[in-house]
Amino acid sequence: MDSNKKFLNGTLKTILLALLRENGQMYGYEISQMTKERTNQKLLLTEGAIYPALHRLEKDGLIVSSKEKVNGRNRKYYSVNTDSLPEIDAQINLLSQFTGHLQALLNLTL
Repeated sequence: MDSNKKFLNGTLKTILLALLRENGQMYGYEISQMTKERTNQKLLLTEGAIYPALHRLEKDGLIVSSKEKVNGRNRKYYSVNTDSLPEIDAQINLLSQFTGHLQALLNLTL
């Protein structure tokens, strides 16, 4: 996981934006579980990584949050700020292109 953590540091915000863009409103634990599920338990996003990144994205105006009471407990949901969709889409596309270029390079060396 330590090596994955190094790679995630530069991509975590974009990963969160992509998940929120695709799924709409989500809360931190839900993001963590979806990431585990989609990566076959290879990428594990901890609360210690997710929440600070979500707070920074909210501070930057890329996402918004709302609180809802679920089963008697307050739950904070995050969703993309629709005004920021062009910037969010640009970040997602940039990361997608970059990973495609990396894949092309890695396939050449294997």
